[in-house]
Amino acid sequence: MHRELSKQAFTFVAAVNSRGVLENNLLASPCFRKPYLHQIIIQEGFSSAGQAYNDAIAKSRNDIIIFIHQDMFLPEQWIGEFEAALEYLEANDPAWGVLGCYGKTLNHGGRGYVYQSGVGAIGEPFDRPAPIQTLDEIVLILRKSSGLKFDENLPHFHLYGTDICLRAQQAGRANYAIPAFCFHNTNQGFVLPKEFYQCYAHVKRAWKAHLPIQASCIRITRFNLAVYKRKLYEIYYRYSRKEAAKGLRVPDVKQLIEEADVKVQPRETSGCAV
Repeated sequence: MHRELSKQAFTFVAAVNSRGVLENNLLASPCFRKPYLHQIIIQEGFSSAGQAYNDAIAKSRNDIIIFIHQDMFLPEQWIGEFEAALEYLEANDPAWGVLGCYGKTLNHGGRGYVYQSGVGAIGEPFDRPAPIQTLDEIVLILRKSSGLKFDENLPHFHLYGTDICLRAQQAGRANYAIPAFCFHNTNQGFVLPKEFYQCYAHVKRAWKAHLPIQASCIRITRFNLAVYKRKLYEIYYRYSRKEAAKGLRVPDVKQLIEEADVKVQPRETSGCAV
């Protein structure tokens, strides 16, 4: 049985470049049926995630802040599952750092359960928060009172989830993927933009003493082996398929919900959602 919608107020933050995507996905989530309960901060016109999100931290009137992509949809049970994870951590690790819906361990794969357009189910159901090294940026949750801040020198909108998790670990806080199933209605990026590799280089320089680092879609290492493999894959993709797959975001997120009800087949993916 699903828990009732929360009576606790959270702050949701979305960096937005399409009001249409925002309204058809994130803001269509059931938890926003009572918009007066949760604070919603829409950040537009920022040059990087770090700048947008640190500005939102200052604006937040709630301690728990949920940084979330504009193309996410949180189903009816999401708030209840999130609160159950908070209750577990309050009893077992009250000094937690960053939470999210999907993350990677250093050497043992992914943790989380998300349904993504064009891919299907990523991960599989699990019962309690699972420790990880880094989190995917689709959902990042922290407490304002933790003092954690995003790196404003990290350019663009990539790998900031990796960076904030490493900042939490450096402060002695553990990070977790939480069992809170959700939908990511995205356009899958098979060929990563140059901005991604600029962010990769920044994170590598900033955290060189902590290498290797397993980010959600690439391993950051001293000799960049994963980067070379990825770029070879991208060359192959460009020349073997004349038209890159695009437009995988569905116009109505209800389509993803219907798909998940009838054919949820958990899987791993090494792709990045952009």
